[in-house]
Amino acid sequence: MTKEELWQAVLAQIQFNISSANFATWFKNTKILVKKGKQIIISVPNNFSKEWLENKYNKIILKILREMDQEIKEITYEVSKTATKTKEQIMSRNGYQDDGQLEFPEFKVNKITNLNPRYAFENFVVGAYNEVPHAAISAVVKNPGKIYNPLFIYGGVGLGKTHLIQAAGNKIAESFPKKKIRYIPSEKFISGVVNSIRNHSISSLKSDYKKIDVLIMDDVQFLASKEKTQEEFFHIFNTLYEKNKQIIISSDRPPRAISPIAERLRSRFEGGMIADIGLPDIETRMAILKVKSQERGVNLPEETSEYIATNIQKNVRELEGAVNRIAVYQKLDNQNFDTNAIKSILKNIITNPQKPVSVKKIIQTVAEFYDIKEKEIFAISRRKEIVKPRQIAMYLLRNILSCSFPYIGRKFQGKDHTTTIYAFGKISKELENNEILNEEINLIKQRLCS
Repeated sequence: MTKEELWQAVLAQIQFNISSANFATWFKNTKILVKKGKQIIISVPNNFSKEWLENKYNKIILKILREMDQEIKEITYEVSKTATKTKEQIMSRNGYQDDGQLEFPEFKVNKITNLNPRYAFENFVVGAYNEVPHAAISAVVKNPGKIYNPLFIYGGVGLGKTHLIQAAGNKIAESFPKKKIRYIPSEKFISGVVNSIRNHSISSLKSDYKKIDVLIMDDVQFLASKEKTQEEFFHIFNTLYEKNKQIIISSDRPPRAISPIAERLRSRFEGGMIADIGLPDIETRMAILKVKSQERGVNLPEETSEYIATNIQKNVRELEGAVNRIAVYQKLDNQNFDTNAIKSILKNIITNPQKPVSVKKIIQTVAEFYDIKEKEIFAISRRKEIVKPRQIAMYLLRNILSCSFPYIGRKFQGKDHTTTIYAFGKISKELENNEILNEEINLIKQRLCS
């Protein structure tokens, strides 16, 4: 396998683990520069990408590379001295830019709007699990700024939020060509604010955003704990809202569950329409596989589709990732594969045994969901943002693992068992009438099973 083929195979698998927005942001214009013995040097477009890949994605990149070549022991990143033009095509009429030897469509992005043209309503599969947000966003695109503003869509990782909100942007751009549309992943917005503060150009940044007619922000939960970024977004939000400009937001949880976020910003999110995306049933998953395999030109027999849909249940992105992986192997080997061969190709995805839920995993997952540190759950604190996650963790230890109340008390700094009984009873009772709490705990349970 050449270094180009090796890197394309890595990219195909990276998509299993991160969002489409992050994939396009951090892996665009990357390639293997040198493959020599145990060392791999990866070319990146700038220092910001270099730092991000080293700190955030190095472990997963090395893991995938070693699965393909066990001799590889070390990865380094080098900033490209010149802009890479390999297989880059500028489609000036529409403003699209396309990169990638195996034509990864995540890299085809409109330079003005940041929207990817591959995301359309035509290739979005609608089922019972997403019909409410689909209906809401369909209404928005017909009359942006006038109905369901803001529109807040949330759901678990890899269930199609990015596809849906970008499809809305593309449809609005088609129907209202004079409107200024901007899609922005929250991490990119955060880095923009940081750079603007550093360069003393924050006024210019706010001025640019306030000219937008349709603002689409993805993964807004990452604004949590970023006080300065929240402040700037709050002012941008208010300006656009007062001018009846459409705001569309996505998150992996409802606004109330984004704990370290300013109350005034949370109230803005809750002031419009909130819709959630659930888990697709097997028929919908098979329909998604059919659409994605047609897009990639992959021959996927019915038996194989059913096998994949049966074994990948909780993540639409993983279904797409499976199709991408098959596409890579079919392209490299220049042949179609039968079901047994495809089972072999996907064995690392499908047959990996799921890690059992443990006390540690429950504590870690609850802490991550509510954006607090694990040690804070155990701390002596009466703060609401700490007490609620602590009680939920206690509830889940009892509900999922059937831990005894004294055992749970010992885990929480030796608390009396009556405290854990109270926490379990309180959460159990609230679940009877509190829909938001039900949604939060279901999302936490989804994470525990993923």
